[in-house]
Amino acid sequence: MTTDIEFEPTGTYTFTISKAPERSAQVKTIRRLMEMQPEIQKGLSDLARRRAKTDNDPRRRAGRIWVHRKRRTNLVRVDAGESFTLRLSPKILPDLKSVMSFLEAKPA
Repeated sequence: MTTDIEFEPTGTYTFTISKAPERSAQVKTIRRLMEMQPEIQKGLSDLARRRAKTDNDPRRRAGRIWVHRKRRTNLVRVDAGESFTLRLSPKILPDLKSVMSFLEAKPA
């Protein structure tokens, strides 16, 4: 585990999950970091567009239209061995340092 690495505030790094976190807050933080990848963001926005057009089900209820909304699809999994590449910014460094005990980092 690489916890002593000094990050450049605008560097690009590849992170690998060395062990799966146990607390749900740590899982959410790593998932949020993984979802910052451009290809994942594009996939999520494509799925959101599809849900808005076709997957949400409008139904009449008490004379009004109610929309039964589909749940969001998760495109990332927080498991040991999964890796992701991020371009860092000073804004996300505190989140990254809080879960660094579960990640291995190397420059991309």
